[in-house]
Amino acid sequence: QIVGCDHQLGSAVKEDNCGVCNGDGSTCRLVRGQYKSQLSASKLDDTVVAIPYGSRQVRLVLKGPDHLYLETKTLQGVKSENSLSSTGSFLMDNSSIDFQKFPDKEILRISGPLTADFTVKIRYAGAADSSVQFIFYQPIIHRWRETDFFPCSASCGGGYQLTSAECFDLRSNRVVADQYCHYYPENIKPKPKLQECNLDPCPASDGYKQIMPYDLYHPLPRWESTPWTACSSSCGGGIQSRSISCVEEDIQGHISPVEEWKCMYTPKMPVVQPCNVFDCPKWLAQEWSPCTVTCGQGLRYRVVLCIDHRGMHTGGCSPKTKPHIKEECIVPTPCYKPKEKLPVEAKLPWYKQAQELEEGAVVSEEPSFIPESWSTCSVTCGVGSQVRLVKCQVLLSFSQSVADLPIDECEGPKPVSQRACYSGPCSGETTEYTREETELLYSSLQEFDELYDWEYEGFTECSESCGGGVQEAVVTCLNKQTRETADEMLCVTSRRPPQLLKACSLDPCPPR
Repeated sequence: QIVGCDHQLGSAVKEDNCGVCNGDGSTCRLVRGQYKSQLSASKLDDTVVAIPYGSRQVRLVLKGPDHLYLETKTLQGVKSENSLSSTGSFLMDNSSIDFQKFPDKEILRISGPLTADFTVKIRYAGAADSSVQFIFYQPIIHRWRETDFFPCSASCGGGYQLTSAECFDLRSNRVVADQYCHYYPENIKPKPKLQECNLDPCPASDGYKQIMPYDLYHPLPRWESTPWTACSSSCGGGIQSRSISCVEEDIQGHISPVEEWKCMYTPKMPVVQPCNVFDCPKWLAQEWSPCTVTCGQGLRYRVVLCIDHRGMHTGGCSPKTKPHIKEECIVPTPCYKPKEKLPVEAKLPWYKQAQELEEGAVVSEEPSFIPESWSTCSVTCGVGSQVRLVKCQVLLSFSQSVADLPIDECEGPKPVSQRACYSGPCSGETTEYTREETELLYSSLQEFDELYDWEYEGFTECSESCGGGVQEAVVTCLNKQTRETADEMLCVTSRRPPQLLKACSLDPCPPR
């Protein structure tokens, strides 16, 4: 005759997946998942899954070159380890373990219930990735338990009393923090019950308490909060907190603090929350400029911006981590002129742009000068001027808004609001510039000094078709930024390279 789990002859009663005789499976939960190895030069092993005390029907399958091993910790805190070096069955902390090892696969089975907390780990052994699939039934060891009714809110004349719910650890038989019970989705916290109590008239009154609780005229106690504190971090995630208290309001509207249990019929509001979870500003380096010289050794520049989480150019990046804005560069073309003092500093446009952004005119909590963008040049050719608006501004930290201040509120030198600009020679006027006038023009616009320079550009045709001739190098004035040919007036005459000749058509001429 068959015997059920209740030890009765002829009984067909069986244990559920949680090990409870004739149970409904509500005391445990199915845990199923997959782990994929993350190869790292600095990590030799990793945790696959933690399986708590009391779990049943554990099965893990590893596929790949890596190797499983076990660590355990008993409820008394005793730790042990098993390297799972070979196929076989063995005991570990009184739990029977069945392990099979294959060249490219490992299978681990534990029927349970586990008599300790088990941690399954993986030891990396090969260059290929491994995956581990696992499944087990985990006991729900934390359950909600309804409390008895709290004391009545009034000793006579009618009051009310509430129940609450506390999280109970079935292993240690003690009450623990609510968060342990919230871990299990199956655990639903019981709603508080409310009942009237002590309805007998108060002897000292005219027969009845003036205000009956829990009705239209006497609101229930409620949670009340203070404002959130300032965030602990301006970016990258911080926390802010507030105080929560239980208060009661009487018929005259007077509010007074009362015991917390009176508000337990509704969830207590959180006292801590995350804030400013956006990323902190980061340095963003733009592309390098061309080298400041066309031959030999020079410098190249780049713009480095401090970008916030919205992609805006802002402040707040650490100066210590800022990438450098200039570096030396070498152009393989040999120089035709004597070596000058190296490296040559850039003038226009890269250094100016990098320098302006380097100054980082960003609104801060201290009043500071904030220049706007330069206007376009006032002329389309020749020398003109550009203007810009320079404001004195401050960042209001509370509202995160920008306010304009009187100019005298800002300290330090005010950035210039006007500068000269040059838009190239005017057509038909180029011949009017003498050498002295041209050099005078550039003395007021020093940033253009390096913009135009002489360069060799190929050779003239050979003077003879045979029997030996000469070719002369063609010298042109180039705009170094656009690489376009410019008027010779724009290049400094004293820098023009010397005449360069070479022999050509050296083959003898055929006889006539």
